[in-house]
Amino acid sequence: MRLLAVAMTLIMLLGNSVSYANVADVGAPVPIYSESELIKLIEQNKHLERVKADQCQLVEDIVARATRINLPAYEFLYGDMLAWGVCVGQDVELGLYYMESAAHQGLPAALEQIGRYYAQGVLVQQDKERAIPYLREASAMGNLKARVQLAELLLRDYGSPLDYEDAYRWLYHSVTADSRMHKRIAMLRRGLEQRMPQNVIARAKKRETFW
Repeated sequence: MRLLAVAMTLIMLLGNSVSYANVADVGAPVPIYSESELIKLIEQNKHLERVKADQCQLVEDIVARATRINLPAYEFLYGDMLAWGVCVGQDVELGLYYMESAAHQGLPAALEQIGRYYAQGVLVQQDKERAIPYLREASAMGNLKARVQLAELLLRDYGSPLDYEDAYRWLYHSVTADSRMHKRIAMLRRGLEQRMPQNVIARAKKRETFW
């Protein structure tokens, strides 16, 4: 009986040491990101880095918010994780499905990324014309990267000349502290100005007011 008690004690101690080792390996529990925090990470293109830095502890929470609650930021995150095999098995088709779902819900970063993927042929067949509607919608919602890409495509004769005025307006009223981006915007504006009559340029420069 005494030997049995000693054996049981050893088993308990070993079990505790294993559980403590597992906790030490994983680290302290990581709180789930707020939606505003996640959107900021996505805009900075740091969302996948953050998931990896958190040692994939939040996969179940991310999947639940993407597939059950259908929060667009989490749909986008989960879609990107699937597309590139980050913390989950890679499934490009399913990843694009969730990124498209986030885009259809109006997440500007998702619209911009899907548009960029079509423009560059990343994960999908290259189709610059198909990229235009995504980039246009993201541009209207204030996404600076989308505005730049849209103007670049228009200057390469993709899309419609009817989009020149909006593209110019969005660039003209964009604000950035990045000097390289500022120069890029100025160059794109000059390119669009060469294709637009002066009265349309003047109209595009007027800031819209809402009462």
